[in-house]
Amino acid sequence: MRYEFKTSGELFEWRGPAPYYFVKVDPKTSALIKQRARQHSYGWGVLHVNGEISGIKIETALIPQNELYYFPIKNAIRIPLDLQLDDTVKIKFNLGKMVD
Repeated sequence: MRYEFKTSGELFEWRGPAPYYFVKVDPKTSALIKQRARQHSYGWGVLHVNGEISGIKIETALIPQNELYYFPIKNAIRIPLDLQLDDTVKIKFNLGKMVD
């Protein structure tokens, strides 16, 4: 599978009722995504994506915040890859759900 977007960033934790882990999508990539967002958004600007982190295939949804997108990293991915806070995470992804 060829991935249209690539980004990397530090893993951070947002503490709410339950902790969530995210990587901020860099500004240049966020701007490119925003250009294509209308055809892929399912509400509130949230976008389905499919991709890969260190060889593990993922499906999730980008969350828009302050002109950037936030890429959630589930524990099902984070723990097996031993990703810790502030680790740099490299992500390759496409907009939309995975096609079987």
